[in-house]
Amino acid sequence: MLRGVLTVGGWTMVSRILGFGRDMLIAASMGAGPVADAFFIALKLPNLFRRLFGEGAFNAAFVPAFTGTLAVEGRARARELAERMATLMTLWLSLLVVLGMVFMPQVIAVLAPGFHDDPLRFSLSVEMTRITFPYLLFICLTALVSGVLNGLDRFAAAAAAPVLFNLLSMAALLVLNPFVPTPGHALAWGVLASGVAQLAMVSYAAAKAGMALKLISVPRLTPEVKQVLRRMGPGVLGAGVTQLNLAIDVIIASTLPAGAVSFLYYADRVGQLPLGVIGAAIGTATLPVLARQLRQNQPYSAHRTMNRALEMSLALTLPAAGALMVVAWPVVSALFQRGAFGEFEANGTASALVAYALGLPAYVLVKAFAPGFFARGDTATPVKIGACAVALNLALNLLLAPVIAHVGIALSTSLAAWFNAAALGMVLARRRHFVPDRQLRHRLPRLLGAVALMALVLWLLGMALFPAGGLLKLVWLALLIAVGMVVYFGSAHLLGGMNLRTFLRVLTRRGR
Repeated sequence: MLRGVLTVGGWTMVSRILGFGRDMLIAASMGAGPVADAFFIALKLPNLFRRLFGEGAFNAAFVPAFTGTLAVEGRARARELAERMATLMTLWLSLLVVLGMVFMPQVIAVLAPGFHDDPLRFSLSVEMTRITFPYLLFICLTALVSGVLNGLDRFAAAAAAPVLFNLLSMAALLVLNPFVPTPGHALAWGVLASGVAQLAMVSYAAAKAGMALKLISVPRLTPEVKQVLRRMGPGVLGAGVTQLNLAIDVIIASTLPAGAVSFLYYADRVGQLPLGVIGAAIGTATLPVLARQLRQNQPYSAHRTMNRALEMSLALTLPAAGALMVVAWPVVSALFQRGAFGEFEANGTASALVAYALGLPAYVLVKAFAPGFFARGDTATPVKIGACAVALNLALNLLLAPVIAHVGIALSTSLAAWFNAAALGMVLARRRHFVPDRQLRHRLPRLLGAVALMALVLWLLGMALFPAGGLLKLVWLALLIAVGMVVYFGSAHLLGGMNLRTFLRVLTRRGR
């Protein structure tokens, strides 16, 4: 499992670094004004549906079914299941895309009601979202083929596909900008092109793995397909709960002064680096392993898998959260403060980043706990817990946003995530599906001690010595990251919070 985590995490890290390059270009060209707000809405909508119908709900239902069929009935039956699901997904997502493009003004009026009184932001949002919305179809099919590859224990191509999203977005911004009305329109066309490219990439990888998929002319609802759809139903609701949280954030942010949507986007992008690298890697690598162990009646192995997933999640997320909270302003200033993105925008983004960073460990814990339910075919319990989290998020938004504006939105999201993670962990523990073992109990307090020491060192260095401007900011940020890593990993190893020799041994073997 650790090798799978390292593969997914490594490629995700490359994608996130390129994503920072893309966001730096966006910040310099659009800042946090009306065009930026409109593009971020255009990007948010297809991504919302992608997470709803593609990666989250679908993978939670499909990957265990595909892995189990592959282990028990062989490759031919597993391929047949994947092809039937691909055909059904293509049919109903195509219908959704057509309806969405026709009724886009009404959709934007619901998603961003605050834009209705701003004709410029509203019209730009409608135009750009109509360009990006077909991306939904291609990226959901990419998620399906990626699930097939993950079920085959081939993680590299699926994890590397998002790199194309960032590369093509940057290329579109640089090449198409002179030929379209705004930089946002250029980025929207880059998003659409990246969906096609990602699907092509994972399809080629599946064909090389001997699992080439084709669409079936007349899809038939076999018992296996019906089982996936039954499990996917609660999963869609569960993913919908999470996405509803994000939609609530956007709706409320659209009613705040111009720039609030952009502040939250930039802050979330920084927070998504550890969340995407660690959370996606843990969830992606754990689910097929756990499903296979339970299918083969190996409860002790499943117990150990859950504990090591939690240990890795906390060991890598706690320092990221601590670092972002104490050096939020230096991070935002170094990455984005240039061109149209000035000091005002940097301050607004940094304050939101502190609030988002508070919830980072919770976001990753949810990713680690969720396979404990999905691998057992239970997609209903996370839905019930998630519904409570949505209610809490909405209540906190209404309470905090009028007082501390966009920071209240970010803080509400973090607090709701902690509730979600705690509730999932308590249910698993009550069912005896998760019992903290001696190693986890021994290492967790030592990891917290290492995080506290690292945060103190970074705070002293970052706030006292951070340079005023220029290229030195990026150099100093790189130095802060290097110092933080040395202090954290060194102290964690000395305190007994982790065994660096084991980690480096696995990493070296994977590198070979």
